[in-house]
Amino acid sequence: MTDKIVLDPDSGIAPYEQLRAQLSERARSGALPVGHRLPTVRGFAEELGLAANTVAKAYRALEADGVIETRGRNGTFVAAAGGAAEQRAATAARLYAETAGRLGLTRQQALALAEDAVRAAYGD
Repeated sequence: MTDKIVLDPDSGIAPYEQLRAQLSERARSGALPVGHRLPTVRGFAEELGLAANTVAKAYRALEADGVIETRGRNGTFVAAAGGAAEQRAATAARLYAETAGRLGLTRQQALALAEDAVRAAYGD
């Protein structure tokens, strides 16, 4: 699996975030299919030359996003596409829209602020 994971120590992005982003993209694109078993934290850390805590942090973030799921001693697997991650994003968007409305922002102002935030998050 490491032949596809490329971590750039000079990128200015934390290694766990680089790993999280690459695994997330592969899961969403289908390159890592639903049900695919991921390496153990320690094994993956050794393969990548990272600390186990770095891989564990990436796995925790991916699990919180609904991209992967841990099944106890059975291991960590790619979760069903969409699902939890999309539901969490929709909930966050709904809360943002409600908050923006309560603050008296116009629809255009709220959308412009959301666009700015998305651009910043995705590095556009």
